[in-house]
Amino acid sequence: MSNQTSSTIDPYKHFQIFYNPDGTLTRMLPDPRTLPSSDTTLPIPVLTKDVIINQISNTWVRLFLPRKAISVRGYSTSNQNHKLPLIVFFHGSGFILGSVASTMFHDFCVNMADSIEAVVASVEYRLAPEHRLPAAYDDAMEALLFIRSSQDEWLTQYVDYSNCYLMGGSAGASIAYYAGLRAAQEVDHLEPLKIKGLILRQPFFGGTKRTESELRLENDPIVPLCVTDMLWELALPIGVDRDHEYSNPTVGDGPQKLDKIKELGWRVFVSGNGGDPVVDRGKELAKLMEKKGVHVVRDFEEEGCHAEELYDSIKANQLFGSVKGFISSFSA
Repeated sequence: MSNQTSSTIDPYKHFQIFYNPDGTLTRMLPDPRTLPSSDTTLPIPVLTKDVIINQISNTWVRLFLPRKAISVRGYSTSNQNHKLPLIVFFHGSGFILGSVASTMFHDFCVNMADSIEAVVASVEYRLAPEHRLPAAYDDAMEALLFIRSSQDEWLTQYVDYSNCYLMGGSAGASIAYYAGLRAAQEVDHLEPLKIKGLILRQPFFGGTKRTESELRLENDPIVPLCVTDMLWELALPIGVDRDHEYSNPTVGDGPQKLDKIKELGWRVFVSGNGGDPVVDRGKELAKLMEKKGVHVVRDFEEEGCHAEELYDSIKANQLFGSVKGFISSFSA
């Protein structure tokens, strides 16, 4: 792959997918799945269970509850100070692959819940191209409305509803961002859920004008330029380009919606790596938000590749440490 140019790479073979005449995908990439476990007798640090959001859309949320929250450490359902932050998480894989049950994303959320000491709600959203954008963005907002009204005991007993964050990696970060824009406009409908900030890890955005990092890393072995183009072609509404408001946060009324995020006092954590073709998109977004007066916490490294935290425990722990510090900064 390293000797190929973007023009000779078949993006469909790269992702092991086949586009069918009826507009669906055949997905061949192995995707091991992990079942949830809420059995307190098992020696596991984090308990998990699935809760249905919408049976018609087949959307649901997997909750990750640190065992320490129900141990003898003193957490109390009646003491708000002992309740945990809530991270609503959206997985990546280009809008077209993956699930909250994918072992890769399940394990990541287990480790995150345990390391940060937070309840994680990982959202199962509809995938493209069977369900093109804004389906995933709509599912994200529906998940927030579901969480704020759910009577599930893990949420009502252990979550501090006033300390919520929307987080995602890659395409999941884009979902978190666009859901955040919408949630900021409908904040009154989310009570008692109060979003404090967004956590955007290697956000995946698009545009017709190429960035320096896209051109420099055109033949990246993980997400070459032809693959990112294919992902947007499959995810966006048919007939639009990458400068659509669903992919490019600098167009339309997106920048104006940031005024509400500033007004609410949300902070936005933006993280990226120099060896990732999408890194400049994240930097552009951070610059736009700062220009609009939003409090941005930048976490960009010169080295590193796309989605490295999913495969490297050291990188994952570094990210968890940064995210934990970001969340702790609100109570400082």
